[in-house]
Amino acid sequence: MGYKQSIVLRKDLKMGHGKAAAQASHASCDAVFQVLESNRRDWKEWLDLWKKGGQMKVVLRVNTREEIEEIYRQALELGLPCSIISDAGRTQLPPGTITAVCIGPAPEEIVDKITGKLKLY
Repeated sequence: MGYKQSIVLRKDLKMGHGKAAAQASHASCDAVFQVLESNRRDWKEWLDLWKKGGQMKVVLRVNTREEIEEIYRQALELGLPCSIISDAGRTQLPPGTITAVCIGPAPEEIVDKITGKLKLY
């Protein structure tokens, strides 16, 4: 069994490359912080196995705020570690703009139930 993070960015925001990379990084780190701060043994085991397995990540895209919020909702419903990122508004976007979601680290087959059909960013 493999473990991964799926990071989902909004393509409709037309973020610059650096901005998109920063938002993806915020989402990835925030999801890991949530695991570390949790009392979930399963999440911590997944984190350890993900770390040992090379920390696989995939960056995917959606086209609307509604789509990214739905992905986040599905991850919560499945009990997966996940994060949703709202921009601080210091550069390209208005404050509070939802830019990214990260799911995992978690077993690939569970993450793929939510993000398996999305296209690469």
